[in-house]
Amino acid sequence: QVQLVESGGKLVQAGGSLRLSCAASGLTFSRNAMGWFRQAPGKEREFVATIDWAGLSTYYTDSVKGRFTISRDNAKNTVYLQMNSLKSEDTAVYYCAAGPFALIRGPTGVRSWGQGTQVTVSS
Repeated sequence: QVQLVESGGKLVQAGGSLRLSCAASGLTFSRNAMGWFRQAPGKEREFVATIDWAGLSTYYTDSVKGRFTISRDNAKNTVYLQMNSLKSEDTAVYYCAAGPFALIRGPTGVRSWGQGTQVTVSS
């Protein structure tokens, strides 16, 4: 079965950086768009970033543009989220997602979810 395993979440000070990783198995990784979502306490899960199968196209939610970068390594079946200039409002559980379409724009484009990794930004 498909497994998406996130790692890299931790407590970091505002202004700091983190890199999240998501290792995928049980799917043809290079044929899937990948994405990151996040869910803060008391809020709905929201889209953060997506990347196409080749790593040539990316898309971000407005609040993270210029601070976050999504990338992938198809040889390692891994997708990354580099997060810079972190803010307290970035605090959330971050979820990795895989989908069959060109890009993942929302939950309806997701076929598989990871279990999440906690990112906490202290101000």
